Amino acid sequence: MASEKRVLEVCAGSLISCLAAQLGGADRVELCANLNEGGTTPSYGALAVARDRLHIDLNVMIRPRGGDFLYDEIELEEMRRDIDICKRVGANGIVLGVLTEDGGVDVAQMREFVALAAPLPVTFHRAFDLTRDPLQALEQVIASGCRRLLSSGQAASAYLGGELLRDLHIAAAGRLAVMPGSGVRADNIGALLRLTGCREFHASARLPVASAMLYRREDLSMGAVGADEYAREETSSAQVAAILQAMRDA
Repeated sequence: MASEKRVLEVCAGSLISCLAAQLGGADRVELCANLNEGGTTPSYGALAVARDRLHIDLNVMIRPRGGDFLYDEIELEEMRRDIDICKRVGANGIVLGVLTEDGGVDVAQMREFVALAAPLPVTFHRAFDLTRDPLQALEQVIASGCRRLLSSGQAASAYLGGELLRDLHIAAAGRLAVMPGSGVRADNIGALLRLTGCREFHASARLPVASAMLYRREDLSMGAVGADEYAREETSSAQVAAILQAMRDA
């Protein structure tokens, strides 16, 4: 059965963000790389240092690239090996999602990954929000053996998708935890708690961080044309603490 304890998971795109989440009182982090692409698998070094420095639970994103969630055999093999590394490092959970070309959950592949990850629990991530039929997809996620579903309710934010998240929570009936994520903040988490009935929430709690670079080349970028190489966002411990306080007050 899903726990009634209120839980805050923080999506961390760096070790700095992991430590800020812990300092702010988060229950768990989901460690990713490349958050601007929706998150990909972090490096072995990031995993190892995070495990050394964190005393809270560490879940790890397994996603070989950005883009869609339809993977070829080479990508699936990469994911298998990343799951094995996560288990060796001492992660507490795995986060992944695989879809079929017609917009369903790839139950057979997910079952393989769930078995490979065992005894670690698996969260099915926001690939779910790109499925054709959310209630059918929920049953497929449950049939795969996943313990948790991360979703925005197939909307631009969890707040906007709140009604579907409520329906998913009711339909799940304790068979897994439905965890709202995307745009979860201190000023809306109380409303999300009341509307959805969910007890686990996923937030990034990020704020801009100023670069310490004195010498700057404003005419070049390492990625997308026009990208600001001196701008980034990190999880704020104060923002995490504010969300937790709002959860307690709701």
